[in-house]
Amino acid sequence: MHNLSLCQTLNLQYPLIQAPMAGVSTPAMAAAVSNAGALGSISVGASTPEQAEILIRTTQSLTTGPLNVNVFCHALVSRDPVREQAWIARFGELFNHYQVQPPTELAEIYASFQGNEAMLKVLLDTAPAVVSFHFGLPSAEFLQRIRARGIITLATATSVSEALAAEAAGIDFIVAQGIEAGGHRGIFNPDAGDHQLSTFTLLQAIRKYSRLPVISAGGVMDGAGIAAMLKLGATGVQLGTAFVLCPESAANEAYRQALKSDKALSTTMTSAISGRPARCITNDFCHFTRDFSRDSIPPYPLTYALGKALAAAALTQGVQGFGAQWAGQGATLVREMPAAELVRTLVAEWQGT
Repeated sequence: MHNLSLCQTLNLQYPLIQAPMAGVSTPAMAAAVSNAGALGSISVGASTPEQAEILIRTTQSLTTGPLNVNVFCHALVSRDPVREQAWIARFGELFNHYQVQPPTELAEIYASFQGNEAMLKVLLDTAPAVVSFHFGLPSAEFLQRIRARGIITLATATSVSEALAAEAAGIDFIVAQGIEAGGHRGIFNPDAGDHQLSTFTLLQAIRKYSRLPVISAGGVMDGAGIAAMLKLGATGVQLGTAFVLCPESAANEAYRQALKSDKALSTTMTSAISGRPARCITNDFCHFTRDFSRDSIPPYPLTYALGKALAAAALTQGVQGFGAQWAGQGATLVREMPAAELVRTLVAEWQGT
């Protein structure tokens, strides 16, 4: 297994992965990418098992190519009513300003894959070519059942120690997520400190310490970036932000306009939107919460419940800067074209370097 490349293992034409991106990726996008010879992905991290099955089967109906389905393996939430109410109170004036009542309590809007038998059953029934894990690893039992189904496994790692944990668990490929990456960091425990290694450095460090093939993720937007990562020994390259402006993406108009504007020059790593570190275009939400201490923020996904409510409240008044406008540090290089055309463009650039 360790000697097989990503392309050999999944019968891909190109060693490229469109990142799962919950809330942005769609069946149409993933299928277009897989049909173009790369690996398309969808995330079911924000879905119920019933919604997940529809997403996966819809995507599979649109392509005969391989599909990557991503799940969230965050730790189960321990509730702290005092901290949660204090968090809601901090946003009271903002909700009042937008003439909307703040939520009375925070809700666990997304279930973790940890111990989630119903979601596991969906994965085993639909049997996508790949299942990838973000925010940690599932139990040994869950992983064994997935692998026994013939499904290839990927896990995000933001450090060498996380990569070694994934290797010890029996994961097939490591996704090395550098600090430049947009959206949520896949860090296993956000309270344990973060080495914040760049994609360039993390890829090389993991390759030194782990025998597993490594997929590079974070900050790559064009063929030159792909070529550099492959030259450093990556078996594949995952791109997320590069696909957000594709017509198949579910990104809303405010998010698209922010990405096309000078706002994309500045991104911020913040935990205040969702309760976990994530890279976002520096917007009103980032400015409002920039001085909030990390320990005042409730855990993911409780914080995200309030974040989404605030974004919706602001939108009622035409204010668009409170959304989760996830983007990597290379955001200014984003291009607007259909997903399949983007794959072809990236390949032509990479092969022309």
